[in-house]
Amino acid sequence: MLNNLKTTVLLAALTGLLVIVGGTWGGQNGMIFALVLAAVLNLGSYFFSDKIALKTSGAQPISREENPRIYQIVERLAAKANVPVPKIYWIPTDSPNAFATGRNPNHASVAVTRGILELCDDEEIEGVLAHELGHVRNRDILISAVVATVAGAITMLARMIYWGELFTGYGGRDNERGGGVFSMLAMMILAPLAAMLIQLAISRSREYEADHTGAEITGNPMGLARALDKIDKYSKRLPMQVSPSMAHIYCAQPLATGQVFSGLFSTHPPIPKRIERLIGRDFV
Repeated sequence: MLNNLKTTVLLAALTGLLVIVGGTWGGQNGMIFALVLAAVLNLGSYFFSDKIALKTSGAQPISREENPRIYQIVERLAAKANVPVPKIYWIPTDSPNAFATGRNPNHASVAVTRGILELCDDEEIEGVLAHELGHVRNRDILISAVVATVAGAITMLARMIYWGELFTGYGGRDNERGGGVFSMLAMMILAPLAAMLIQLAISRSREYEADHTGAEITGNPMGLARALDKIDKYSKRLPMQVSPSMAHIYCAQPLATGQVFSGLFSTHPPIPKRIERLIGRDFV
C-alpha cells in the first residue's frame, strides 16, 4: 500500500513539474502539451518501465537450455519466497551485478550479469537472487522502475530545455534572453539533482530490507554476504557504467564514484554495512 502511494505521488509530481515547465516555457499551449506528455509518461511508467529497464541495461532473455543452473536456482527460490517464477535475463558484461524489475510479482523479471555468473558459486548466486526476489515479494519493483522512468524524464526535460533555449533563445512568456539563460542553467543543475534525490529517498532502506528477506528465503545469510563482498571488490576493478537514473535498481551500486562523496551520493548503503547487518561483522 505504501509503495502504491509513493508511486502515485511520484507520478503526480512528474505531472506537476511538466505542467509548470510547459506553462512557463510555452504558455497555455505548453501546458496542454505537457499534460499530454505527462499522460503518456505516466502510462508508460506503469506498463513499460520494466521493459525500459531491461532494454537500457542490454539484458537478453535466457532459455532453460542455455543455462539450466540459473533456472533451477530461481525456481527453487521462487517456491520458497511464495512468488511466481519471474522471467530471467542476462546482461553481457563482466562486471558482477543483478536487478529485479516489473510492476508486480506476476509481471516480474530478474537480470544477472555474465560476470556474476562466472564469479560466484551457487550459494552466492542464491543469495543475490533471493535478495532480488525479496524486492519482488516486498513489492519494491514497481516503485523502483517508476523512479527510473521519472528520473530519466526529468533529466530528458532538462536537456530539452537546454538545447531549445540554446538554439532558439526562447526563455519564457516574455521571451527575455536573460531569463531563458537563467532557467536553462537552473534546470541543468537542479533537474539531475532532483532525480538523484528521488533515488536516494527510496533506495537505501529497501536494500537492507531486501537483504533481510533474501537471507530468510535461503536461510543462509553468509551466501549473500560473500556475494556482496565479491561484487564490491570486483566492481571496483570492472565498474559497470549505467545511466544514473537506473543505478538504484541494481543489487549493488554499479557506478564508480569518488571516495569523498560516495557515502553521500550512493544509491545504496555501503556494502560493509550491509554485510555487517547480515552476519554481525564485516569480512576482514
